[in-house]
Amino acid sequence: MDNSTLLVLGPPAWVLLAVFLVLAAVIWRIALDRSTWQMLVAGLRALVQLAAVAFVIALLSNSGVWAFAFVAVMFLVAVWTCGHRVAPQGRWWVAALPLAAGVIPPAALLFAVGVLPFQALAIIAILGQQIGGAMSTVTLSGRRVRDELEWRRGEVEAAVALGFEWPAARTLVGRPVAGEAVLPSIDQTRTAGLVTLPGAFVGMILGGAAPLDAGLIQLLVLISLLLVNSSTATTTLWLCCRGAWSRPV
Repeated sequence: MDNSTLLVLGPPAWVLLAVFLVLAAVIWRIALDRSTWQMLVAGLRALVQLAAVAFVIALLSNSGVWAFAFVAVMFLVAVWTCGHRVAPQGRWWVAALPLAAGVIPPAALLFAVGVLPFQALAIIAILGQQIGGAMSTVTLSGRRVRDELEWRRGEVEAAVALGFEWPAARTLVGRPVAGEAVLPSIDQTRTAGLVTLPGAFVGMILGGAAPLDAGLIQLLVLISLLLVNSSTATTTLWLCCRGAWSRPV
């Protein structure tokens, strides 16, 4: 059996991709009343971007320095994406702060102790996962806290009337919901090996790595993402409660 992939690739796979995307767009439009083009464009962009990324990674496979440049581009795209989700009319670039707070400390520790080598493929793979996780956390926690503060504005004002400072009053309302953005990471970690077999683990097993080594690497990824997402959600909450996302009137 050819162990290069888990799936049988070829023309049927491409047809199925198109079917999945069209069905997703139809459900998105009919059942959820959203724009069909939003779903279709997302799928087409993924196709083009993954093809381009595969080509670029192949070119950078022996260059650790250029790998950091590629990671920087990933970081900027993540800032743009989640920043516009949280503050489409405000200071979207503030998203760089929670992303950096979540990603940089764990990455620095991985490099410092020598676990993450100065190799392009390893750098892009690990930091890319961390940036992706942090990006989702900023979006989920930022939007959730923002909406909660709007819906429960009266409670915030009541706390201020009782003597709380505005940031502290907002934190009382926002803190209980900010952590919800980290729950998917917790669930993924606690069910690893039971509900799902993470991609890095399966890929290493197929590549011939020892099961214990593959498990340790996947565990490092999962646990580091818990730290990344917790730190990101905390920083996002801190910024929301101080009005950092809003443009001054």
